[in-house]
Amino acid sequence: MEKVNLEKKFALFNEHWSPKIVGELNESYIKLAKIQGEFVWHKHDNEDEMFFVVKGRLVIRFRDKDVVLNPGEFLIIPRGVEHMPVADQEVWIMLVEPKTTVNTGDVQDEKTQTQEQRI
Repeated sequence: MEKVNLEKKFALFNEHWSPKIVGELNESYIKLAKIQGEFVWHKHDNEDEMFFVVKGRLVIRFRDKDVVLNPGEFLIIPRGVEHMPVADQEVWIMLVEPKTTVNTGDVQDEKTQTQEQRI
């Protein structure tokens, strides 16, 4: 067992939209990501997804509304719900999601991560 210091882990990378695995919990990964700009509209048919904002301001767009997340806030998106994360400025997030989750869900594009790095 080793404690994880989020500030130190975030200092290890700079790229956006490239989640890094920092831990495992049961059948889920704990991931950190730096994001900026718009992601893609997507959904996860078989997995729920949790976004926890560590630093910055994140907007999660849904087809019928937007949800704004500030530091210390999180949102769980149920499986099958289409969404698009948007960050006007760099945002640091922690994700908790099943190991089977593909970052772009049902969409394949240049932001799709086929292999995620552990840090």
